Parts: sequence; C-alpha cells; structure tokens
Amino acid sequence: TVLPGLIESHQHLFYSEPLNGNFTEENVKMISMEGDALRTLRALKRAQAFLDAGITTVKDLGNSGQYLDVALKKAIREGIADGPRIIASGPILSSSGGQLTGLLKKYEWMADEEYRIIKGIEDARLAVKEHINFGVDLIKICADNSPNNTSLSFDEMKAIVETAHRYNKKVTAHATSSKAIMEAIDAGVDGIEHGYSLTDSAAKIMARKGIYFVPTNLTGDMYMRFTGVAKTEAEKKLEGQHKILMMAIKDRVKIVAGSDHYTELGTPRGDALKNVLLAYYEAGMKPLDIITSCTKTAGEFLYLPRKLGVIEKDAVSDIIAVEGDLENDFIHAIFQVKFIMKNGKIYKNIN
Repeated sequence: TVLPGLIESHQHLFYSEPLNGNFTEENVKMISMEGDALRTLRALKRAQAFLDAGITTVKDLGNSGQYLDVALKKAIREGIADGPRIIASGPILSSSGGQLTGLLKKYEWMADEEYRIIKGIEDARLAVKEHINFGVDLIKICADNSPNNTSLSFDEMKAIVETAHRYNKKVTAHATSSKAIMEAIDAGVDGIEHGYSLTDSAAKIMARKGIYFVPTNLTGDMYMRFTGVAKTEAEKKLEGQHKILMMAIKDRVKIVAGSDHYTELGTPRGDALKNVLLAYYEAGMKPLDIITSCTKTAGEFLYLPRKLGVIEKDAVSDIIAVEGDLENDFIHAIFQVKFIMKNGKIYKNIN
C-alpha cells in the first residue's frame, strides 16, 4: 500500500522522561547537566527513528531549549544529517513558570531557558516577532500552564495570534481545561493540542471556524504501562478520551494526529505516532480517516508553500509503502514500512 509520508504533529524531540519520571526534574537535569550539544545529538537520534518508521515530517512543539529545534531543522535541511523534515515552534509562549512546577524562586531562570515567559500584551507581540526572526515555522502557546495554575490572559493570547497571523504564522495552543480551550478558540488560535476537556459546544465552534484538533490519546496498552493498572481499569479511564475524539469527528472538526509521547518505554521514539494512530483505531476511528489525520489534514495544518501529505502534482515528494491491507489489518500493516522517500530521496527500499 502506497501512502504519502506520515506527519507527526505533536512531538518533543529534545525531551525524554523515564517511566514514572518527574517532568520538572528531568527538565532541570537537561538544562543544568546535559548542555545543548548532547541534547541536540540525542534529539537527532530520536528524529532519525521517526524517519526510519516512515514519518517524514515531525512538528516539534517546544521543550527544546532556546531554538535548538530550529538549529536541528536547518542541519537536516542542509544535509548535515539525515532526518525527517522538522517543523519548529521554538520555545513555548507561556505564563510565569512555564510548565515547571515547584522551582524555588532563585531557580526560576530555568523556566526562561525552556519557555518564552510572557509579561504583558506588548511583550506577547514582541515574543512572536523574536520567534519569527529566529526562524520558527509556527507559534505554540500554553493556554493553560498545567501542572502550574498560572495561564496567559485572553488579551495576551489574542495579541500573540494577531501578531503571528500578520506574519502568516499559525498558532497552536496547549489547552487541557474547558476554560483554556474556549479562551484559545475565542483568541483565534488555529489549533488545539490535547483538548482533554473538549465539550460538544466547543467542538462545534472549532468546526465552524476551521480550527484543527490534535488529540494526544493513549492506547490501552500504553496506559497500562504508564500506570500499572489492569486492562479493565485502563479501558474505563480511556473511555473519556475515546468519546471526545468521536464527538469531534461527529461535529466535523479537522483531526490531526499527534502523539506527545516522550516517555522512554524501551521502544523506538519513531513508534510514537503509530501508537497514537492505534489509540484512534481503538476509539472507533476508521482506518482511512486515521491515515488522513497524519497525511493530508496534517499537511494542511502546517501551512507550507508546497502541498504536503498528498501524492499529486507539485506536492512535496514524500512517499512511503507499507506491506499489508490498512483497511482490514490496520494495527499490523501500519508498522510494516518497506519503502521511504523524503523530498525525492529514497531512505529505505526493501523489495
């Protein structure tokens, strides 16, 4: 089966966390002990795992230091190293503290190493301009700062969106609570990441406005590995995620596949996207719609000069082939990648 190259639309190449690890502690370790060079080399290895799995484009959404994602994007584009096409957001635009919780005041500077902390409406506009000058492809904001309780104000978000759109850049929002989701929608964002508390009324507004939804769902197997709970309990816990996804589909929201998987489970990072595709399948999403969410629709969300995620004239030449029937054996066939082409160059060809 021949497909466009797959697109992973929510990843953190420069961040990893052991099972049962602490997000803040791991960030502090990377900032204070690893350094940019080692961190970038590790990110490159993770990026290459995506390409090896047939994912030819990765949207990297922060936790990448100060524009290390932009540097990696340029290195791959220049041919210094092989890897997927990187779509880089630069540091996440966030309220005080970012998503690092429990830092003592004298160590708050660490949040500034990972996030662009916004301090008012004019600073919000300035931050977008800084990002654009550094070469980002899109802007990511934290509409809520979970696990911290602080958040950007509505006016700050609106200023970010207006400035980004003036320079033809899209804005996507980390939003988990229903309040954050609605404020981000009202502020004019182009995408909602996670959306764990998405309501039917909010989904209908997203559909009407053409706002994309990136559900970072888990499979039952992955949830069990994360939490250690039994299968029946995992299925019960994930029922809410499944219902939100299917509700969004019913309301005709544009679904884009993104994993947000950064926990090390002993499997290649490149499997992250495929695991979220399996989660969509478990929720009841049809195989063709799942493939569209990580090809055509994902490509449209990226807003690039040339079409991506389709096989047609004048589109980017990203093509893969898998062995098997995706319609009738999706959960196995999606992992059987035998051919990979990115931008016209062949990276894998198993006859």
